Amino acid sequence: MPSKNRPLLILRYLWDHTDEFHPATITEILAYLETQGVRANRKTVAADIQDLQECGWDIVCNRRRQNQYFIGDRGLELPELKLIIDAVQAARFISSHRTEIILEKLTQMASPSDQEEMRRRLFVQGKAKTTNETVLYSIDLLHTAIRQRQPVSFQYLDYTNKKEKIPKHQGRVYQLSPYDLVWDSDRYYAVGWSESHQKVVKFRVDRMLYPDFLKKPFHTPPEDYTVETYFRQVFQMYDGEPCQVTLRCAGGLMKQIIDRFGEDVDTRELGDGTFEARVNLSASPTFYAWVFTFGGGIQIKSPESVRKAYQQMLQTCLNADK
Repeated sequence: MPSKNRPLLILRYLWDHTDEFHPATITEILAYLETQGVRANRKTVAADIQDLQECGWDIVCNRRRQNQYFIGDRGLELPELKLIIDAVQAARFISSHRTEIILEKLTQMASPSDQEEMRRRLFVQGKAKTTNETVLYSIDLLHTAIRQRQPVSFQYLDYTNKKEKIPKHQGRVYQLSPYDLVWDSDRYYAVGWSESHQKVVKFRVDRMLYPDFLKKPFHTPPEDYTVETYFRQVFQMYDGEPCQVTLRCAGGLMKQIIDRFGEDVDTRELGDGTFEARVNLSASPTFYAWVFTFGGGIQIKSPESVRKAYQQMLQTCLNADK
């Protein structure tokens, strides 16, 4: 192996084998270089290490009878690496196979004495990993499309009653001008203008098949579009007709209202231990199910059409049990 690779081999050895508790002497480094077919001496190794230090690598030297060297700062601290590993293990949009690959790469960033501690497993209740191995590349493509204001095309995944994967609508090719990526409930969504829907919609990224760039004009966002407003109206209550809804809430539920609609939600006290909240949302079965979970603690006051739709859904559920 050419001697010009010597500094890189020294760096690799120090990275893979040393830390504060396991420093290496020049003698040990020389022995490693010899196994790689590279001849050197103490002066050249010391000079190479100095060059690496001047290039920004944090190589610490313990000046003793024999100088000892180890990698100091590795970029991310151990608690930070652990946090990232937990997030990767919990993320549903990363397949199990890809998770293992990423965890191994993250583990290599830790010091030798910390690597075993990095090989841990996080239990995530109800975790269901995607089987779409290409989702990371789809996310990267969508980020590029958003930055470059370029439309994309894709098919959308659906399932048959036999749990078979098929493209939705007989393989229809969707065309989307993406505005934002949203991570909600541990899933990635692409938000943008859909040519087939002729409005702003969202798509699950892990269900987008064969995404690619489109050589077509980009549909600029509507003037009233903001991802924050869209998230509150659609993501948190799912698709439905947007409208303003007035809710009568028990006094102890202000925290739940703020958690759902934000601190700027329009509220007023009613003087009897309850309060009123006026919220903009998409009236849908998901919204009605959310109201139901409070067992009467939240009541829909207006509009009348939403009240009736809620009552009709409750009646339909009762009839289904008969």
